[in-house]
Amino acid sequence: MARQVTIGIDLGGTKVLGLAVDDEGVVLAELRVPTPGRPSPSASDGGVTDVGGPEPVIDVLAAVTRQLRDTVDTEVASVGVGAPGLVDNTGVLRFAPNLPRGSGLDIAAGLSERLGGLRTVVDNDATCATVAEWAFGAAVGVTDAVMVTLGTGIGGGIVAGGNVVRGASGFAGEIGHMVVDPTGPPCPCGKRGCWERFASGSGLGRLAREAARAGRLSEVVNLAGGDPESVRGEHVTVAATAGDPGALAVLGELGWWLALGLSNLALALDPAVMVYGGGLVGTVSLVHDKVHTAFDELLEGRPYRPEVRILAAQLGERAGAIGAALVARAGDRYRVDVA
Repeated sequence: MARQVTIGIDLGGTKVLGLAVDDEGVVLAELRVPTPGRPSPSASDGGVTDVGGPEPVIDVLAAVTRQLRDTVDTEVASVGVGAPGLVDNTGVLRFAPNLPRGSGLDIAAGLSERLGGLRTVVDNDATCATVAEWAFGAAVGVTDAVMVTLGTGIGGGIVAGGNVVRGASGFAGEIGHMVVDPTGPPCPCGKRGCWERFASGSGLGRLAREAARAGRLSEVVNLAGGDPESVRGEHVTVAATAGDPGALAVLGELGWWLALGLSNLALALDPAVMVYGGGLVGTVSLVHDKVHTAFDELLEGRPYRPEVRILAAQLGERAGAIGAALVARAGDRYRVDVA
């Protein structure tokens, strides 16, 4: 039987990562280009990107697909795209708080049209990453799992009873916008105190600047050039890796907020495994034990429950693109027919 090749693309705020993937999940070719528009700060800092309008985004997705298709010697039957935000069941990105001017973008129809009718599937980026980790990564072999993607914001994906959960409209998994503090900092989605304001890359930057202003992060401030307002999440990670107590304390605070959201999700979904991934995975791994301890303290009835495994993702930054390819290959739910 001929090997099947699918293009999977992870559309992010700063970069577009495309992969040609075979039916065993093996990456045959890779291409990354900047997302159109102004570059944003690092995911560990929490900036967002002005993508410059919808058409350049679809043009870049089409160009990445064509270039990857030209590098493989097998016909490409479909392309999958993982996009940040509310992606509906027809492949329209309805709302994208961390991708300005992406809201309302009909990625599926626009991309398929540019590619001559190639079958195009669009899903939420975190759901795609969840599919990849479930198929080939940290969640292999379980029927109930939750994945939390930690970057500029927080995304999520859910597997329940051996099925990927998408909900009535395709919007399931927008866990970063669960409100954990109604009086908390404003969120790009328009609310206040969303979970991602505390436990994401942007949350880390905010927590670090608060600590720097209070005089608790002298080493981190030095790394940032001496200005507390210039402190970013990556400065905290560097200092924490070197053992700086102040930086580790800030990461511990981030870890507590992460554990709070994980415990809430565990109460609602009862997963066997909870996977954390995304750009912040290495940073969180520095305080993994503290996250697990706080999770156990926060989870109702913990002594009476089987252990919920909390694991770092295994597929790295490729997970979203690999998952997008797998979702594209899975069926015709999002099929777009272009005359």
